[in-house]
Amino acid sequence: MAEQNWELSKKDILQVADLTRKELTALIQDAIIMKQQTKAGIPHPHLQGKTLGMIFEKSSTRTRVSFEVGMTQLGGHALFLSSKDIQLGRGESIADTAKVLSRYVDGLMIRTFGHEMIEEFAENASVPIINGLTNEHHPMQVLADLMTIYEKKGKLQGLTVAYVGDGNNNMPHSLMEGAAIMGMNMRIASPKGYEPLEAVFQDAKSKAEKLGATVHFTYDPIEAVKEADIVVTDVWTSMGMEAEETERLTAFLPYQVNTALTHYAKEDFIFLHCLPTHRGEEVTAEIIDGNHSVVFDEAENRLHAQKAVLKKLMGNR
Repeated sequence: MAEQNWELSKKDILQVADLTRKELTALIQDAIIMKQQTKAGIPHPHLQGKTLGMIFEKSSTRTRVSFEVGMTQLGGHALFLSSKDIQLGRGESIADTAKVLSRYVDGLMIRTFGHEMIEEFAENASVPIINGLTNEHHPMQVLADLMTIYEKKGKLQGLTVAYVGDGNNNMPHSLMEGAAIMGMNMRIASPKGYEPLEAVFQDAKSKAEKLGATVHFTYDPIEAVKEADIVVTDVWTSMGMEAEETERLTAFLPYQVNTALTHYAKEDFIFLHCLPTHRGEEVTAEIIDGNHSVVFDEAENRLHAQKAVLKKLMGNR
């Protein structure tokens, strides 16, 4: 698989929908190449001398480590910026912060709560902005998910992805966008009151239909999982929602991914979870630690998928 000479159509990646089918495919291919190079000990210092600023309002394991290690492997440097430690946390405006940091770094990765914050950064920064996670979107995780599915299944188009859990969250939103762009069938099952954002759902549904695929919502987890190639879930109580934990545990109990539910999936289904997980809540140990689970390959692929993004967004600056 040879590296391709191509450019991204946008300066920033704030959600999966910012990418075209061609761009998503090329990023996955670049990520696989750099993964192979890493395994073989072949250096790929595409960003020598470049610096990525990383602003964190939410705590992180995989996002912070994968971006820092990725920048090191690309020959550059990653700078950790807690929102509590910079002037942003003391009232400096997002616009001023974006303009100042643009004078220092070659790109910014932001992991925060509301999506509107990252959009304001993108409007005011002159360097590329990467969404490391917001409440509404998680594009870097889904890029790694698509890479993992491609590695395990050998294709994307025509496969069926079932997401079971909180539909009004970043993972189902970004998965819908990615699946639709790549011509995959997407099914989401959630309890009442936890449906996906209507705008994201309708946009994904429209894109999928143009490629002969479907995006479908249901309240029935069995309907979602039936004959699925990929089964995905996420924690029932995300960061910032701790006050709702008791209510959520009750609402989502019928949506646990367990042996009884995955019995309806295809025999060779794979299980994905962005981690961290609460074993015994959204998924049982026998599933996440079983033969169908690829969650640690998925976690590793965050590193390589993000390197592909960093290379493209920052490589020509």
